[in-house]
Amino acid sequence: DFLPLKCDACAEVFCKDHIRYDDHKCCSAYKKNVQVPVCPLCNAPIPVQKGEIPDDVVGAHMDKDCKYNPAQQRQRIFTNKCLKPGCKRKELIKMVCEQCHGNFCIKHRHPLDHDCKGSGHPVSKAGYAALMRASETAFKSTGAIGMPSNGSPQHNR
Repeated sequence: DFLPLKCDACAEVFCKDHIRYDDHKCCSAYKKNVQVPVCPLCNAPIPVQKGEIPDDVVGAHMDKDCKYNPAQQRQRIFTNKCLKPGCKRKELIKMVCEQCHGNFCIKHRHPLDHDCKGSGHPVSKAGYAALMRASETAFKSTGAIGMPSNGSPQHNR
């Protein structure tokens, strides 16, 4: 079957077996067959001159001009710094306190762990449970002050 197909570079007519630029040795292929390789490390486009092998040019870029820094990539992952004074931990995801809206690490995420200055008792069940555990520990150690289920301090006699 001869299906007339027109080359978009040289405008000549070819069959399906010879329509590709290389198959009919198209003299105008350089106008259409333009590829810009991208560095796999830094994702920068690498200019390739006519007649150069793209793999060699990308390899030379990786050896000399590449701006990729693996140490810098590692540091950018953990960007959520804990706001507790003296703590230098950084977390992958934000852990925001529902009372003071500060960002803290896993160790200091509960209001009692970071001396929360927010008002009211925590909205989350986990925060409320942490307060209850802390109050039970304080009650057992001193025997004087306890926290009832409504959250207000009360003296036990």
